[in-house]
Amino acid sequence: MTHEKPTWRHWVQGARLRTLPLAVSPVLLGSASAVWANAFDGWLFLLCLVVSLSLQVGVNYANDYSDGIRGTDAYRVGPQRLTGSGLVAPDAVKRAALLSFGVAVVAGLTIVGLTGLWWLLVVGAAALLAAWRYTGGRRPYGYAGLGEVVVFVFFGLVATTGTAGVMVGEIPFETWLSGSAAGFFAAAVLLVNNLRDIDQDSKAAKRTLAVMMGPRNTRLVLMLLLVMPYLIVGVLSTLFIFAPFTFITAILTIIIMVIVVLARGPQDLVTALGLMSLNSVIFALALGGAIAF
Repeated sequence: MTHEKPTWRHWVQGARLRTLPLAVSPVLLGSASAVWANAFDGWLFLLCLVVSLSLQVGVNYANDYSDGIRGTDAYRVGPQRLTGSGLVAPDAVKRAALLSFGVAVVAGLTIVGLTGLWWLLVVGAAALLAAWRYTGGRRPYGYAGLGEVVVFVFFGLVATTGTAGVMVGEIPFETWLSGSAAGFFAAAVLLVNNLRDIDQDSKAAKRTLAVMMGPRNTRLVLMLLLVMPYLIVGVLSTLFIFAPFTFITAILTIIIMVIVVLARGPQDLVTALGLMSLNSVIFALALGGAIAF
């Protein structure tokens, strides 16, 4: 196969910018707890943001590469992928993934050096392994219906508690709740993505959670994932006086629910995906502000 010479537009396309808000949200929430504890550090905030964003971009490139060489993306109807479409050579996409992971490693090691929290090395290694094994390796967990669970853990709990932990020196109690909220949003985005690709993934023998449950049950689980953050806000409202203002973001969440329920085709779900990523940041800013102040 003859491949084009990659341009910056190819790499921006492969980075999937719509997903990046999911990497920002947990860092904002973790940093809010650090502000509340009078322990916020601007440099550590930036480094945590680099780690989270680099891992997200790396996951996207790694997913593009792995699905592409497996032939999974040959069936997709969503946005073009670099490897599966033949736009970019697989090895180039793999190098982009490794470079992104390398940036995350450098930023992570810098955090360890500044804080002396050596246990972060174990967490970082686990995050890198999870990022690659999503669709890579001999037994990718993304092909076994576990993608949403791992996304909840790493782009929810780990990113939020880790951000707060490196600044505060310990993990504040509320970050387990705010991190869960971020994780539910991240899992919901992945679930909608897999709902969009449900027919194509079935043909490619990619057993995502959506493929296992079917369209109807997938939508029901999605509704639950989108409701959970607001139940968490209810709990946090007993601790932080301004937390109830976060319920305002439920307006956009309800609109997203309606779009998903009424969706007639993949394009409607692409719209929902973009709105969900945006909503995760709006939610994080609202709740983070309540926690910080």
